Amino acid sequence: MKNGKVFSDFILKEWLLSASVLGVVILSVYLKKIPSLNKDEWETLFILFSLFVAIKGLERSGFFRAFSRRVERGRFVPLKIVLFTFFLSMFLTNDVSLLIVVPTTLLLNLKWKEWLVILEALAANAGSALTPIGNPQNLYIYWFYKIFPLDFVATIAPFSLAFLVILAASGVALGSKKIGEIAPAAEEGNLRHALAYGILLGVIIFSVLRLINIWLGALVFVYALTFDRKSLKIDYSLLLTFLFFFALGENVRELLSAELSDSNHVFLLSALLSQLISNVPTALLFAKFTAQWKALLWGVNVGGFGSLFGSLANLIAYRFFITTVTPKEGLAFTVKFLLAGYLCFFIGIALYFLIEL
Repeated sequence: MKNGKVFSDFILKEWLLSASVLGVVILSVYLKKIPSLNKDEWETLFILFSLFVAIKGLERSGFFRAFSRRVERGRFVPLKIVLFTFFLSMFLTNDVSLLIVVPTTLLLNLKWKEWLVILEALAANAGSALTPIGNPQNLYIYWFYKIFPLDFVATIAPFSLAFLVILAASGVALGSKKIGEIAPAAEEGNLRHALAYGILLGVIIFSVLRLINIWLGALVFVYALTFDRKSLKIDYSLLLTFLFFFALGENVRELLSAELSDSNHVFLLSALLSQLISNVPTALLFAKFTAQWKALLWGVNVGGFGSLFGSLANLIAYRFFITTVTPKEGLAFTVKFLLAGYLCFFIGIALYFLIEL
């Protein structure tokens, strides 16, 4: 009886991981093929592991607590954070931006904090869409189609700028009502660790931007293993979710690649498929069958909204918040996350066809 309760609690808490595993198993049996991850996907998992360790180290050093105290000062705190997330994601990618912003937000004593995390996820997806280096699917489309930078930005600018206005207005609407002061740290901050992890985070970001060798990110693991082993206690369930998520995407690509050859309705199909396998593998799949890069660029970025699987950034923001609340609060947050995401998803679709007309 006790084992059954433990199992049911695990399924309830790790339903994303469970759903990913189940999806991989079902499609693998149907296709009679075990999915294999490509080099880019293994590198993404390595980068995520390095980022998680660096962020955990910064959290343990007291950096986010000190940063959150500064952020909480003044008026229009939600607006400032949403705008900061939007513009930061244009250059540091949506995933990295949320790994920095969401832990800080969770330490703030603001009302409607769950809505602020949701707005941050939306802002990261909208802001990162504006530049070729803002997210992986943009970078792939930019290089694959050899697009001129100004053409790229001009094509997707209406999407990003429209949502900048919407999200800024939403940030103002949240207000800055506090529910108390930030609690004092349980232990003193460690300036040496904060500085070291800050530098290592910079190394990882440079590797993400392909300015240095990607495997230099292993330095954060070496540092943590040598000086701060508690920072290795990261959310391994989320890493496993990403692993099976990539495998599921590979299975879906295998399922569709033999049939998907019509490039008509590229926008709608890519936006919809992103809801199932995320926008990165969707961009990789559709690029094989269409020259309509503008429709694909819009489709995969609009597709980042909506489901938790729409983009990896959604999973990161969702997981950070869900681990800090009770299952009941988590269910309410999931509903709010999906409602806001799909509202933006349908606004994005309407905006695309309005511009086309």
